[in-house]
Parts: sequence; structure tokens; C-alpha cells
Amino acid sequence: MGYLKIVINPGVLIFTLILFLSCGEKKAQGHFLENANTDRPNIIIIMTDDQGYGDLGYHGNPYMKTPNLDKFAAESLELTNFHVGTTCAPTRAGLMTGRNANRNNAWHTIAGCSILLEDEEMIAEVFARNGYSTKMIGKWHLGDNFPFRPQDRGFQDAFYHGGGGVQQTPDYWNNDYFDDTYFRNGIPEATSGYCTDVWFNEAIDYIKNKDESPFLMYLAPNAAHGPFNVPESYAKMYAEAALDPVQKRFYGMVSNIDDNFGRLLKILKEEDLFDNTILIFTTDNGTARGIYYSKEEDKYLGYNAGLRGTKGSHYDGGHRVPFFMSWPNGGISSKKSNALASHVDILPTLAELSNIRFRETKPLDGKSIAAVIKGEKKAIKRMLVIDTQRNQLPEKGRNSSVMSDGWRLIDGKELYNTFDDPGQKKDLALVYPDTLAAMQHFYDNWWQSIEKDIRYAEIPIGMDQANPTMISIHDMHTEDNLPWNQVQIREAKFAAVGYYSVKVAEDGLYRFNLYRYPPEADKPLNGIVSEIPGTPFINSLPPGKELNLVKAEVFMNDEKFTATINSNQNYVTLEGRLRQGSYELRSYFLTNSGNQIPAYYTHIEKL
Repeated sequence: MGYLKIVINPGVLIFTLILFLSCGEKKAQGHFLENANTDRPNIIIIMTDDQGYGDLGYHGNPYMKTPNLDKFAAESLELTNFHVGTTCAPTRAGLMTGRNANRNNAWHTIAGCSILLEDEEMIAEVFARNGYSTKMIGKWHLGDNFPFRPQDRGFQDAFYHGGGGVQQTPDYWNNDYFDDTYFRNGIPEATSGYCTDVWFNEAIDYIKNKDESPFLMYLAPNAAHGPFNVPESYAKMYAEAALDPVQKRFYGMVSNIDDNFGRLLKILKEEDLFDNTILIFTTDNGTARGIYYSKEEDKYLGYNAGLRGTKGSHYDGGHRVPFFMSWPNGGISSKKSNALASHVDILPTLAELSNIRFRETKPLDGKSIAAVIKGEKKAIKRMLVIDTQRNQLPEKGRNSSVMSDGWRLIDGKELYNTFDDPGQKKDLALVYPDTLAAMQHFYDNWWQSIEKDIRYAEIPIGMDQANPTMISIHDMHTEDNLPWNQVQIREAKFAAVGYYSVKVAEDGLYRFNLYRYPPEADKPLNGIVSEIPGTPFINSLPPGKELNLVKAEVFMNDEKFTATINSNQNYVTLEGRLRQGSYELRSYFLTNSGNQIPAYYTHIEKL
């Protein structure tokens, strides 16, 4: 076995150790303290989905029509070196907690690893304890069961869709972005109109009817996440643009966001709330379709501001995103800062700006950048880590980017200076070995600090607040492909093998109802749902595939329950006695040919 000898400049090593110690674990020193200031700012955090740094006219996109956002950007503080996770749930977990998603079971977007651990301290809890009203709207993507839902995590009122996007497996059946049914504090509620319009209407109604207390609103549209369903008029805005047909729909979704953002600004000003509202606009990862390689034309179509990578990439194009903030009463307006900042900074920063004193109960990866925002400091010496895991357990070194000012250490071996080379084309690893070694040393220590936090969330069953409980295959722990959206449920596309991490609250008799389609579909186990035709601007939903299911099985660790299927019923029932404790739940159907198919929806009730 060979050994690699690394020589590190002592000065660089000492500086790095100081950085690490300053960002490392701290002993919990109490909870949040009540603040008597009655003139605290309102806070609105708008986080759109899959809209990258280049998906704005303000950032030079020659096609994108975003006049309202462009004007707001020009009049606001812009953090030009702001970073998030490379995909949806990891970013949202970091925003909510100030902690990297590898610490809290939100390092993936599906497969049981997008459920934010129940013992994490949440931004809504922080502000609610300090007299704020709290509101959540749109995309949650951090757990669909108690105690992981937004209304369980400090948001006093929540209106949201299921899963990681409209039309995903946990979402209400047959939602397609138009006239959908969403969940208000867990209760289905039918709506009228396009999804983004609905979310902003909800925000505007809340603002118009607010009480005297300051409020924290988290407004998270599912747009511009796929499927790229959009009102026809918005897609036609890009009819003449040099984009492919799907891109035109994506761009139209962003323009619809822009129009709604303009409506929200207008209401804030009419209600005399704009000046004392911290209004943040940002996004959750790099672009999903702003740029696209066309095989037919043998070139890239669209625009990505010259960045390398898109959604899911640990190069900057996957995680450098727009960030604009306005607060006239706080002196925050038109200026730019290139200080390194991140989604994990939002909680401590907003707490300081709102004059809320608190000490974290767990070590944060973020820190307050209020001094940068207020212009008291140009930058904060620090390092941060972004990675793309998307697997069952985080792996050290997997798709990692260590960031320090403009430096990026990629996968522990490539080194780029993004201030000089934003496209990350020139690897400087051999030119600056001391910088590489110092950044790798930080990463090694950081990774050691997170390892003890890595564990799965357990979905409780049999609790008073969670009885009955519906679990969807979206949250199955598996390395296999699983049907994470309703198109795949219809097509019975994947036969994943895996389990759910669950926790039985009490000894007793439990009933399991296994479904192929969710209850609201009202279809027999062996029934076939009909196709829902699409349009040039809305994807169709295919007909269901016949499965010929004959038997059902449930495993709770070593306990096994079985039942024969009546093909005319919507579900099959199995019952068994369980003792309190942690279990791996497996629920399956068997076909008449002996094939095993996972139950896509498992309903559990303590009798």
C-alpha cells in the first residue's frame, strides 16, 4: 500500500483550524429569548423551484422576460456569491434549520431520505416563540407524515402540495397544476386556477388579513419544476425564441412567477407593509431547463450565465442561485456583495436582523451574515461544503464542493478560482497545492462532525396525532428506482424492493390497508385508470397498467401478515398484533404470475 505525503503551509493550517473551530460543534446554551421590540420587521422568503442563476433577464438571459424581478433586483441587496443545495429537499432542510442536509436525513429527494428529522430546530419555531405569526405556502418536501409536516414544525398555518412536487406520488391524485387539490394543515382543499397563481393568491389573502403581530411567511412555489405545465399564454410568450418546445414552457413558468411577484409587491406597498418587510427572493438549486443540449441541432439552447453544471451538479451551475433582499426600514436596498453566503445562513441572519436573540441547540453550518448585509463588513472568512448525495446514506467525498470566497475544491482534487473563472474551466490544483490541502483539511474535519448525526427518520404509527397514517412509496428506503410520481404509479413502472422506517407507538392490534391507487382515486386494486389527455402545454396522464394482483404481504421486521386479494375492492386488509418499537415495514402485492409489486400506498391504523 502506498502513502500520500501532504505538506501543508503551517500558516494556512492554523488559519484553517481556526475556521473549523469557529464553525464546529458548540454546546447547546439555551433556547430563544422573548424580545420586547414591537416594531420588528415582517419577513417573506420566496424560494422558487428549479430556477437557476441564469433564469432571469437581470442576469443577462437574452430570452427570459422577468421585468418585475429585474426591477426588484436592481433596487435590492444582491448576494452574487450565494449558494444552496444542488437539489430540492437538501436546500429546504438547510434553510429551515441552518444545518447541512447530511445532518438531518434530507440529503436526497425521495427514498426515505427527504424527511427532516423531528428533533431539528426550525426557523418557524424560532420566530413563533418570539411573537411572530408563521405561514407556509407551496412546496414543503420535508416529510408528508406527522410529525414532519409544516404544521408540525412551527408553521401555524400551512397550505401545500404533497411530496416534492405537484403530481408526485404523495400529492393529491390527478393534480396537474390546474384546478388542483392541495392540503391545508393536512386537510384536502380544492382550488381553482394555475398552481403558482393559487400560491400567490394565498399569500396576498394572508397579507390583507394579517393581525397586528409581525409575520414570517415562507412562500415556495413548485414552479418551475417539471412537469412543465403552464398556461398557454405564457408558453406563447416565447414562441419566436431559439428554445426547444419544453424550454418555452419552462421559461413561461418563470414569467408567470414574475407576474405574480409583481402582484405581491403591489399589495405590500398598498397595505403600507413594504418598507418594514424583509423580502427575500431566491431559488432552491440550479436550472432544470434554462439551458438544454439539443441533439438535433448539436448545440446548447438557452442560457446559464456561463456557469458549469445545472440542477444536481456540484459545480457552481448546480448551486449558485439568485438572492435578492429588500428592507427599506433597515437600510437594505440597492447594492451588491460578493461575500460567500449560503441557505444555511438565512435562519441566524434573519434572527439577528429581527433583533431576536438566540443560541443554537445544535451546531449550525451557517452563521449570521447580518454585518455583510448591513454593509459593516465586506466578507466573512469561512469555508462551506455543498455536495450531491442522492443515495441511501451520505458517502464521504461524493460529489463534493468545498467553497472559500471564490475558491472551489471539487471532489478533493480539482481547484478553481470562480472570481477569475466562473465557468470552472481552468483547474489550478497543481498551482495552489497549499490552498487545496487547507480546503481538504476543512472538509475532513467537517465530515467527521456530521457523521454522528447521520440516521433515518422514523414515521410513527399508532400515535393519537398519527392514527391512521398513510405512507406512500415515495418514502421507501431502497437503492432501486421507485415510482416517485403519479405517471409511474399509473404505468406500474418500477418494482422496487425496500422498506419504510417506522416506529410503533404502542402495543396493540394494527390494521394495514394496501392500495395500488390512493383512496381518493376510488379505483379497484386491479382496475385501470383512464388516460387524461394533454395539450401542447400540459402533459397527458397515461392509462393505468393492469397488474392482476392476487395476494398481499406485510412484514414488520420478522412478523409476517398475509391476505388474499378481492380484485373488486380498492384495497386489501391485513391485521396483526405489534409491540412498541422500531420496525422495517415492507408491504407488497403478488401477481398471478408470482411477481412481487410494492404497495404504492400503505394505510396503517391502530385498532
